Amino acid sequence: MSDFTTHTALDPVRLLGEIAEIGGDAARGAWVARNLQAQGLEPYTDELGNVWAGHGPTLLVAHIDTVLTPTPLRREKNRWYGPAVGDNSSGVAVLMALAGELVAQGCTVAFSVGEEGLGNLRGARHLVKHLQPQQMIAVDGYLPGIVHRSAGSHRMRAHLIGPGGHAWGDREAPSPVPALGQALAQMYALERPGDTSLNVGKLWGGEAINAIPGEVGFELDLRALEASVLGRMTLQVRETLMEAARRFNVRLEIEVLGERPAGMTATPAMLEAARRAFLEMGLEAQFTAGSTDGSAGVEVGIPAITLSVYRGGGAHTPEEWVEPESLQLGARALRSFVRQLLAQA
Repeated sequence: MSDFTTHTALDPVRLLGEIAEIGGDAARGAWVARNLQAQGLEPYTDELGNVWAGHGPTLLVAHIDTVLTPTPLRREKNRWYGPAVGDNSSGVAVLMALAGELVAQGCTVAFSVGEEGLGNLRGARHLVKHLQPQQMIAVDGYLPGIVHRSAGSHRMRAHLIGPGGHAWGDREAPSPVPALGQALAQMYALERPGDTSLNVGKLWGGEAINAIPGEVGFELDLRALEASVLGRMTLQVRETLMEAARRFNVRLEIEVLGERPAGMTATPAMLEAARRAFLEMGLEAQFTAGSTDGSAGVEVGIPAITLSVYRGGGAHTPEEWVEPESLQLGARALRSFVRQLLAQA
């Protein structure tokens, strides 16, 4: 097996300047494939749009999908601004910069789709099922963060449906609006632990001020660190919705949009290697819980962790920013982390 020093890493800042201005999974995946080929690697793709190289038991993955569509960057002296410049264009750039040496060390480097929004980790889950790695490292997030625990989530879409009608002529007809109002108020008032979250991120309903809505609805995201707690929250929400629908005599339809696992599979050796890798860079690691592609590894019980590789802020907004030079620091930390893991194997 060759040593890291026999391979020349690419410049992650240059790579970021390219990928951060490319929009769409297909175009970003094509960029990934071209750059893997330029490093002498053979890229593989699947029907979902994932792209990877290598066949090793250690899987490193950075997601190429974005919340907002990338636009031309605004490049200032120490910061670059643009939607998706950080999450996760920076992670993609860092992993691509090290791809050649990582594959030479026996790793698999992959670039996934379906991490954001309603993607439900479809890309990472498919990679884990197809490649069957022995351990997994997601590359994502702000330095010096290390996501060592997966926050579970349950996402649903609820529809409250009535007959609709004229605001005056059908004023005795049941309306789904008060059912929605009651349900929202009671859901947000539910008692739950502090390490959970409940968020209605989208609402809809109604067509005219003088018409009773035939349908109203919302999309809900529930999160918790413990699977049992998440299960109780989900049940409470469903009971709240059913009670509101019964009270106001409207129909309820619930659609599950996605679920992510709660739990932790990162080994003590992984945690110590991550801590030492950041310490070598003069950084004190911050261990946190979160939902990343690494959750796909947690789900099947393989050791999984997420390593951050850049400094920035404003994720999922048009004014997202990164400190481009911080990607050099992130690349060195990732290299050190992987070297330690492989030495222990």
